[in-house]
Amino acid sequence: MEKRILGLDPGLAILGFGAISCTQISHKVQETTVNMLDFGVIRTSADVEMGQRLCTLFDDLHTLMEELQPDLVAIEKLFFYRMSSTIVVAQARGVLVLVLAQRRLPYVEFTPAQIKQALTGYGNADKSEVQEAVARELDLDEIPKPDDAADALAVALTAWFQV
Repeated sequence: MEKRILGLDPGLAILGFGAISCTQISHKVQETTVNMLDFGVIRTSADVEMGQRLCTLFDDLHTLMEELQPDLVAIEKLFFYRMSSTIVVAQARGVLVLVLAQRRLPYVEFTPAQIKQALTGYGNADKSEVQEAVARELDLDEIPKPDDAADALAVALTAWFQV
């Protein structure tokens, strides 16, 4: 049985995505395989007005859902120190949740600490440790680039570990 999980790292300028396929070979949990399907980013330009940027995210997310056909979507929870950054990303996240609702796709959310804990066993791991864990878990020769895409794959893997 195959389950497709799409991980998303929300952002307005750059929204990272990473899709994995988890296949259960038998009824035993340890007999599952995970493979990377795709990863990348959706970019919007700061030179474009906010409404148009949100429309771009909306359209591109619908296209992404159509192409990848996820069974579950995993989203990194917002975590910012500067209020202005939080508001902008929250607007992008609202578009993301709208797209998921329109497609009736279930989603789960994880904090950065939960993602770090799931991939490295340590909730305060640094970014490079998480990225190395992503490459190791997916049997990749290199860490996926850009960072936002690697982060999205980390979110997807966290969902796989938790589900």
